[in-house]
Amino acid sequence: MLFKKIAIIALCSFLSACHVGYSLSGASIPEYAKTFSVQYFKNQAQLAGPTVPQTFTDALRNYIASHSSLSLVPDGDLNFSGNISGYTIAPVTVSSSSPAQSATTRLSITIDVTYTDKKDAKKSFNASFTRYADFPSSQSITAVQNDLITAINNQLVQDVFDKAFNNW
Repeated sequence: MLFKKIAIIALCSFLSACHVGYSLSGASIPEYAKTFSVQYFKNQAQLAGPTVPQTFTDALRNYIASHSSLSLVPDGDLNFSGNISGYTIAPVTVSSSSPAQSATTRLSITIDVTYTDKKDAKKSFNASFTRYADFPSSQSITAVQNDLITAINNQLVQDVFDKAFNNW
């Protein structure tokens, strides 16, 4: 009987000492992490407009703040930095008309991310993520660019968040 009580106390102590915080999104946020920071993502892509890096940086900050209990600070426990390394516009499909013309065009954006966990270096990483969105070639890129960038940023932000907090 005494052995059972000791085993139960030991088990309860062990279970209360080992835990990881979870957010509503199902993310596994380390309990020791209270803050995060997202440094301005620099533009290294030739074709990317001047607003692309700021738009992505803001999207990442907003997503992490709204999907975790972490607070945004200039130098957080968890830090994200990187650059926009690719921004391409290319034809995807060709129409059957003569002469052949592009029917669909693709905007692709690539980001390079450095994630640093100040307390657990094993969780830190460097990774590249690429996402794209297609649009009819009959439309000009300037007419659809803002909507496409928003859609691509949403996907990229989700990829970065999943890699950092969901062991993706």
